[in-house]
Amino acid sequence: MLELSLYPDLIEAGCDEAGRGCLAGPVFAAAVILPQDFECEALNDSKQLSEKQRYMLRPFIEEKALAWAVGIVDNNEIDKINILNASFLAMHRAIEKLSIRPQHLLIDGNRFRTKEGIPYTCVIKGDGKLLPIAAASVLAKTYRDDYMDKLHDEYTQYNWNKNKGYPTKLHRKAIELYGTTPYHRMTFTLLDKQLKLDF
Repeated sequence: MLELSLYPDLIEAGCDEAGRGCLAGPVFAAAVILPQDFECEALNDSKQLSEKQRYMLRPFIEEKALAWAVGIVDNNEIDKINILNASFLAMHRAIEKLSIRPQHLLIDGNRFRTKEGIPYTCVIKGDGKLLPIAAASVLAKTYRDDYMDKLHDEYTQYNWNKNKGYPTKLHRKAIELYGTTPYHRMTFTLLDKQLKLDF
């Protein structure tokens, strides 16, 4: 059973990102503040949920949350500042957009850098331990998937509607055959055998 909070007396926002390991597309992050009476047995780490479950949970989370927001960092920014900094930046953008200022942040993972001056706690595999982080993981994942589905309409040969930009064999094969797109992360290892691409 996931816990609702670490510090019940504080307004806590759970934060998580999606798309960190992808070869293409942005990284998305979400921040969610849940009410003290929030209950949802179905909510868990988004990776443990089916696509159908995630999309069923999203409107429930948005309706019940005291505040929620999504932050985005595109592939060009990722290439400039690296994926770790981009993940932090996406979280900061989500936190800054919250309609309520949190007093404490619950960050999924083991590293973070604060910009807002809000105290935070990093929780390894927090999306499977704390409801606010799990809620953020569902929003980040579903909004990013929606975005990658739109990009797929532009570049159907990369199968982004299925792989969402992750490094599957078919995705790498498409890069080998067709080259890169304006949405690929050029600082990432795009091909298995490090084949030279003609850019």
